[in-house]
Amino acid sequence: MQIKSKLINCNLETNGDSKMNNSILNDLLKQYEKIRLNNIRDLEKRKKELYLSNPKLQQIDENLSNLSINTAKAILQNNSKNNIDNLKIEIEKLKKEKQQILKSLGLSMDYLQPLYDCKICKDTGYVFENGKTFMCNCLKQKIYNIEYNQKNENIIKNQTFSNFNINLFSDEINEKKYNSSISPRENILDIKEAAINFISNFDDENTKNLIFSGGTGLGKTFLSNCIVNALLEKGKTVMYQTAPVMLDNLIADLFAKPENQTGISANLLSVDLLVIDDLGTESLNSLKFTELYKIINTRLLSKKTKTIISTNLDLKGLFQNYDERLASRFVGYYDIYRFYGEDIRLKK
Repeated sequence: MQIKSKLINCNLETNGDSKMNNSILNDLLKQYEKIRLNNIRDLEKRKKELYLSNPKLQQIDENLSNLSINTAKAILQNNSKNNIDNLKIEIEKLKKEKQQILKSLGLSMDYLQPLYDCKICKDTGYVFENGKTFMCNCLKQKIYNIEYNQKNENIIKNQTFSNFNINLFSDEINEKKYNSSISPRENILDIKEAAINFISNFDDENTKNLIFSGGTGLGKTFLSNCIVNALLEKGKTVMYQTAPVMLDNLIADLFAKPENQTGISANLLSVDLLVIDDLGTESLNSLKFTELYKIINTRLLSKKTKTIISTNLDLKGLFQNYDERLASRFVGYYDIYRFYGEDIRLKK
């Protein structure tokens, strides 16, 4: 242990994306189609302008297209290796010539390629892998944002490490006041470093989850959102839930008719990063505890997912609020960081 200081009808992990809210999905896929068409138009415009001023480039591209077709035909017709190799050599010569022209114009090789918002799925929303089609993380995240993160999305976007203001944290060392031998400023810098390491080593199975513990206004949510933004940039999927809302939604889904079930449990279990805020403010009963334990424990077993928990409870409070089964998982599989100091919201 380290102590330092409206729901969507979908199961996003299934190949067929069962229980998908078709209205939301169709709207998003229309947006993807619009993006692709706009990118194609932009590409054609760039080509037209460049070809007009550099006819040689158009000739090279036409020759490359013809050579690629001839190479494919030669391979299918089992032509001699020498013939195929000559075609490939010619293609490489033209590519180098094209690269030199573009470089002389201050342009990169991908200037005459489509520009995708998502290079993984090429703005289709889906990827084909090992003979199966999967929903791309970019599309998953859009759905998560609409159905789970919408209320917090704008706030999250504006809270990044580049906006991290260390001057909001006191440099006063007061062991009696803070129960620590280091200042709130030094403490938050230690936690910030831990957060950056968490991002860098996110895919490492040995990287522990995080618990941010402390009172309100001490930077827990801000630092969580810094991590969220950094992981979104790396193409990870993220869900943000307050503990009370998450558990209420889970219970509502549990008792809903099959046709009305949302798949929230599957999404909470499979999302790359789950942020649970305000743990300890929920009204617990045996059923809610069972669902909370399932989420925490199953995500630990998966090894591929990570969780950040923000709570006003200290270590003693965690053991008082939750039984030993759950509290022991917090102690054993989470790095716990204590936030302390003055309410930074009053200093902004």
